[in-house]
Amino acid sequence: MSTQQADLPDVSGLSIGILGGTGDQGKGLARRFALAGHEVIIGSRKAERAEQAAESLGDGLRVRGAENAVVAREADLVIVAVPYDGHKALLESLREELAGKIVVDCVNPLGFDKQGAYALPVEEGSAAQQAAAALPDSTVVAAFHHVSAVTLLDPAVEEIDLDVLVLGENREATNTVQALAGRIGGVRGVYGGRLRNAHQVEALTANLISINRRYKAHAGLRVTDV
Repeated sequence: MSTQQADLPDVSGLSIGILGGTGDQGKGLARRFALAGHEVIIGSRKAERAEQAAESLGDGLRVRGAENAVVAREADLVIVAVPYDGHKALLESLREELAGKIVVDCVNPLGFDKQGAYALPVEEGSAAQQAAAALPDSTVVAAFHHVSAVTLLDPAVEEIDLDVLVLGENREATNTVQALAGRIGGVRGVYGGRLRNAHQVEALTANLISINRRYKAHAGLRVTDV
């Protein structure tokens, strides 16, 4: 473990809420954090769908489902894993519940056509900056953009060969999220700059999708010399 990783805080007691937790990305993150011992609350517009998603992850894990507003209110830290087209409206509707919390945005604004995936323009600059504008009383951090949902959900994969780029304005918050990334076996959180640099991190997902299609892989990233 590097000195930087050793200096990160202990986050083992944090409860984690996942807005959009019924999708594969959200369910995959929920599964991995629950395996690491965290209490996880999966969120959806309908509590029933969230409960079904939680049950689908199997017995013995501390995962439950609830409406998005309940998740936002009860979890210590909240991850946003919703589709981009509903991103802004959902966060604006949860501004009060998310006040004072670290909100981790992993949304990738992407479009798809016959040539494959491509990055969509975002008025605020990136989904993470859009989240920060929608949630002025929360501390927004960008992370977990490049984690394969297939890999997260695969019980045969015990450790994931991956670095998670973590971006934000508040160093205490980015340290917390780096430490949280490290709770997933094989994963390391690496500080990647301020939120203004989130656009290219989100957009890089389109390149990874192209790599995956070409090489039939579930590619991730590693940062060298850190």
